[in-house]
Amino acid sequence: MTLNGAEVLVEKGDGIATVVLDRPDARNALNLAMCLALRSAFEELDSADDVRVVLVRARGPVFCAGADLKERVGRDASWVRRRRQASFAAYEAIERCSKPVVALVQGPVVGSGGEIAMSCDFVVASTAATFRFPEPHWGTVGATQRLPRVIGRARAKELLFTNRVMSAAEAHRVGLVARLVEPHELDATGAEVAAGIAAAPALAMALTKQAVDLGAETDLDRGIRIEMAAIERNLADGGWRAGVAHFSGSAETAED
Repeated sequence: MTLNGAEVLVEKGDGIATVVLDRPDARNALNLAMCLALRSAFEELDSADDVRVVLVRARGPVFCAGADLKERVGRDASWVRRRRQASFAAYEAIERCSKPVVALVQGPVVGSGGEIAMSCDFVVASTAATFRFPEPHWGTVGATQRLPRVIGRARAKELLFTNRVMSAAEAHRVGLVARLVEPHELDATGAEVAAGIAAAPALAMALTKQAVDLGAETDLDRGIRIEMAAIERNLADGGWRAGVAHFSGSAETAED
């Protein structure tokens, strides 16, 4: 289906939702309509009981060529400011989704495309993927917050200042990419990863994601408290018994 009139498609089945950037003729460049559609899609998926995991991918050879600068022609600073706020809201909606979100990257990832990928929980990339953050060279500011947190401040500055293309292999080495596969393996790997996540107990998965994200914002002592609170909530639910029974090979029915 198409959301908000923008080229963002959402497909669902077997507990897996796939969000597709679908502007291949524009190299999937991010425009205002796509920002609004991404935010809407992830707000809906966040509360969808039939979704366990979300894949983010793009149609065509390019994952995302960055912001669609053509839509800014003739616009004033106020419009551009609102447009940037819309993109931040879209990234935040992806990041705050309670379901695991995995980016499948198959080609060039530029500027805003990197923000979309980094807003996901992790990235599975084709060896043909490349990454570039040209914002300062385009006369704007961007990728100054997520990128340093993912790859470190010095590496982020080097990419932003030089506008060089980073290979998938280097992105994997510095932690921007979690898994690297051959181009013909990307679809199958994505399906395998999604199926594995979808098969896990939903509450345990949601609490794990929440604990990791909240723990990253504080020190270890407070992080352990966050994990203990998550454990207590999981124990109160009682669903953990089914996981133990399954792991141990027991045929006993779990009870709360």
